[in-house]
Amino acid sequence: MIDTYKSQDAIGIINLWNRAAVNLGYKEMDTDRFAQIFTESPYFHPDHAFVMREDETVVGFACGCVGDDIPLGKVSGYITCILLDEKYEISDNYKKFMDLLEKSFAKAGRIQSDILFFNPMMLPWYIKGTDRHEHNNAPGVFKNSRLYQELLKYGYAERTTECAMYMNLDNYSIPATIAEKVERAEKDGYQVSLLDKSKHYDLDTMLQKLDNPLWEKEIKQAAREGAPVLVAAQNGRIVGFAGPIRRQENGRGYFTGIGVNKEHEGHGLGTILFFLLCQEEKKVGAQYMSLYTGKTNPAAKIYLQAGFHIVEEFAVMRKELKTEGRI
Repeated sequence: MIDTYKSQDAIGIINLWNRAAVNLGYKEMDTDRFAQIFTESPYFHPDHAFVMREDETVVGFACGCVGDDIPLGKVSGYITCILLDEKYEISDNYKKFMDLLEKSFAKAGRIQSDILFFNPMMLPWYIKGTDRHEHNNAPGVFKNSRLYQELLKYGYAERTTECAMYMNLDNYSIPATIAEKVERAEKDGYQVSLLDKSKHYDLDTMLQKLDNPLWEKEIKQAAREGAPVLVAAQNGRIVGFAGPIRRQENGRGYFTGIGVNKEHEGHGLGTILFFLLCQEEKKVGAQYMSLYTGKTNPAAKIYLQAGFHIVEEFAVMRKELKTEGRI
């Protein structure tokens, strides 16, 4: 039996999560974390959350979300998770959950179903081969999971592969080659340093040109709060950024991204920003860093040069939905 979420389902879902999702690599769930990620999220609604029960035991859980204020939110519904107990992990049950989620998205006026890193309901996961080091968000579906195969069967197209990368910061140091890049950039009129509002300007313009809503939101907020952010500047005008720089409680060096305006590419600024970012994260006490990047993204070479390695692959997927009036 499948029904929409009720508050009394929470403990059963948490127990299911700690049986099934943890085996996939996700972080354990307790009542506080379940509320934080799901029920207390402004994007959670029972219309997009479904529970499968067998003899009063929760054996399946699927959740999605919609929101006009998230990237692609006016056209996309986001699948957050589809989880089944091992005994019930059959294609028909996956299909039932996908069908329910898609119908709920279509009813909300969305025309596509996405599994993408823009989803605001973020699921932390453990990095294999580490002492419970974790990443704060899964940017898609684990490519080594049953769910990935079922999504392909049900008409979801894989749009790209996101590679999760990791580096322990214990032995990190900036190589001499970066100092040479800094010297060349300075000869071209560029400086890379921590944001100083008395020296730097045009942060908003730089972010607008990068056209990444998440970056724009987080970096503007960091600047308002005085959190450290690295910037690349030409005569004080900001043309790139990396950050914000922050040690999370779990020891991870958090940052939202790195970007350089196109007209200022070719001077090594992205590489300089990233290597200095790693140094600054180590300075604030971060033990490790993790990130994800597209499999074909040229920036992956920078991360590998810095000492990162690939630890997991996620699929970004989409399905166009059938809605009334569309053929």
